[in-house]
Amino acid sequence: MSPQFTEQMGEALNSAVSMAKEKGHTEVTESHLLAAFLKNPEGYFVALCHALKLDVKALGMVLEEKIRALPTFANGGSDPGVSQSLYRDINDANALMQKWNDSYISVDHFFYVLWEKGEDPFKSWKEKSGISLKQVEKTIKEMRGGQTMDSPTGEESLQSLDKYCKNLTTLARQGKLDPVIGRDEEIRRTIQVLSRRTKNNPLLIGEPGVGKTAIAEGLAHRIIQEDVPDSLKGKELFALDMGSLIAGAKYRGEFEERLKAILKEIEKSEGQLLLFIDEVHTLVGAGASEGAMDAANLLKPALARGTLHCIGATTLAEYQKYIEKDAALERRFQPVLVEEPSVEDAITILRGLKEKYENYHGVRITEDALHAAVTLSYRYITDRQLPDKAIDLIDEAASMIRMQIGSRPLPIDTKERALSALIVKQEALKREKSPTSQAEMKKLDHEIATAKEELGALKELWSQEKKALEIVNEKKGQLEKLRFAEEEADRKADFNKVAEIRYSAIPALEKEISDAEAALKGKEGRLLKEEVDETLIAEIVAKWTG
Repeated sequence: MSPQFTEQMGEALNSAVSMAKEKGHTEVTESHLLAAFLKNPEGYFVALCHALKLDVKALGMVLEEKIRALPTFANGGSDPGVSQSLYRDINDANALMQKWNDSYISVDHFFYVLWEKGEDPFKSWKEKSGISLKQVEKTIKEMRGGQTMDSPTGEESLQSLDKYCKNLTTLARQGKLDPVIGRDEEIRRTIQVLSRRTKNNPLLIGEPGVGKTAIAEGLAHRIIQEDVPDSLKGKELFALDMGSLIAGAKYRGEFEERLKAILKEIEKSEGQLLLFIDEVHTLVGAGASEGAMDAANLLKPALARGTLHCIGATTLAEYQKYIEKDAALERRFQPVLVEEPSVEDAITILRGLKEKYENYHGVRITEDALHAAVTLSYRYITDRQLPDKAIDLIDEAASMIRMQIGSRPLPIDTKERALSALIVKQEALKREKSPTSQAEMKKLDHEIATAKEELGALKELWSQEKKALEIVNEKKGQLEKLRFAEEEADRKADFNKVAEIRYSAIPALEKEISDAEAALKGKEGRLLKEEVDETLIAEIVAKWTG
């Protein structure tokens, strides 16, 4: 019986044959196959190399030399055959597959066989790494996590959490999540439900834009700050990415296989992982087709056993339409209602986010702009919810100011157009020989010289203002990094560093920023506006509402 290959292995073999044929080589060798693996940076082979801390670029360079030196057909025709060494490797991989109780020959079988042989093109690469065969086998087993290659997509289900989920606690540690202001009551209620013995899966129910995802991010912040009960300390919060989970699932049951692999990894963690599923109602019916099971039915046993700690988020309409009708699923979750914040609370939330948006766009947002964004969006944009619509207003206004800073100011544009008109007139007068034309020419020359001088002065002023703004923005970026370093030092209990940053570095930098902004504001004849004010917010609301 001919051996069966996993999808990644089969694709690599086909790519290796195509490569050998394209280059006119007489045989398909291990070098072609390895080069084909490296063509897929998201593939299992490259992931295995990274796990073993191997230099993928170095292997690529070795392979290039080996492939260049391979013999070619004299007339450039005919199909290449499989080399004897590659044929032996495939047979050895087949024997290893049976030994490991797998059903398909996968990338790791081939990797193991080549490492065991230690021949070219692996030889020099292996010698430099100093990694033993036992270490390779241990890494493969760790990456597999107890799974066997029982389907053509076996490799796709390995390390599923990293592929199909985002680690919110890691993002919070790296300072990549926005601060969560307010919502303390909802976060506390979520923690309370998670700490229960049974029915400990909170389901956040609220209209789009009220901040359900922000509550999950707030929980991630609390976990890294250890501002949670002992039962939640040290846990990791992952957010399921439904798009990447469904994308590219070609075979029947492949979607379910991916979800099962995620649930298996969570089960293996023994309660150390929490899963956040945004738009949880999309799981009801997801993946269901003839002979397949929908995703919700895969979740129910894990939720019932308590091996899956899940935080869901959905709207009230979707909850009533999908989840309430499925009594077995509905009883596994404890609803947590997320109401739209009041105008005062929304302003507080915007104050917390203000610095992030200022640093990103390189502009200044006034307190009046924050008030205007909340009150005007609340009054006139009735089809959306706070704080989302107010945040969008601030973001668009800041984006508009940033665009104006990057493009030519109106006075320079007007002056350039006027100068162009004068130059066109000058060219026309050059053809005239009358005394009147000559007199007008002299007058025009003077006007052009004056216009050029004024334009030069304006451009110089614009350049100075841009440089001054760039310095301010650079310092604001440094301030953000310092605040992140302070938080990190605080988490590590490095109090000397915290004191140095908090009472020395940050105040000194804040004073530099304040002085630079005051100097910029005090300049006369400013060309650039770097401030988001209530007038601009009102203009955007008028555009949105017509």
